[in-house]
Amino acid sequence: MHDRYAQSWYRTLTFVQTTTLTRTGAPIVQTWYEAATLPGRLRIDTNLETKSGAMYAHDSVYSFADGKLARADSGFNDLLVLGFDVYTQPPSQTESVLRHLGFDLSKIHLGTWNGDTVYVVGAQRGDTTTKQFWVDRQKLLFVRLLARTPRGQSDIRFNKYEPLAGGWIAAEVEQFVNGNRVLLEEYRDIKANMPLSSALFDPKEWSTATHWSR
Repeated sequence: MHDRYAQSWYRTLTFVQTTTLTRTGAPIVQTWYEAATLPGRLRIDTNLETKSGAMYAHDSVYSFADGKLARADSGFNDLLVLGFDVYTQPPSQTESVLRHLGFDLSKIHLGTWNGDTVYVVGAQRGDTTTKQFWVDRQKLLFVRLLARTPRGQSDIRFNKYEPLAGGWIAAEVEQFVNGNRVLLEEYRDIKANMPLSSALFDPKEWSTATHWSR
């Protein structure tokens, strides 16, 4: 994955996201604003007016509410690593992070997804409950993540890939829990390799940094 795209993959990314959350009752639709500097940094503004959202900075995660830090912890974003960082950082670093996240990289087999051949990493053939990720064999793009969660069996899918600035972007992301779709993300206004201030990814400047969308 790294060797195919390392020289061409974009290094920054911004997009507006329509987020549909379905838990109980009627779906909730929100507009989120996301920005990334690769590898390792992602900012998600879930509400620009209240300055609420989340930030991933390498091995740390921060949550913000009403412009203030609500929580800070260590951790990685699986989707950031598998869908973006893998193409822009040394393979040894990705391998170390994936092992830390609980993937058994010694287990790999071929499978089929939406009619295409995929590499399934992390589980033996026939096992769809152990934590695993799927990669399109031809394009070497991440397409699926299966894992157990406190809410049940999670199935996250990267859909509708389209070319973007020497790389690719999945313009739609779905999450199913126990077979029910609980999250739909639809991206628009996607831009790559735009200059982004480092302050956007500094938790101390969460509410003061000039936002990329303004």
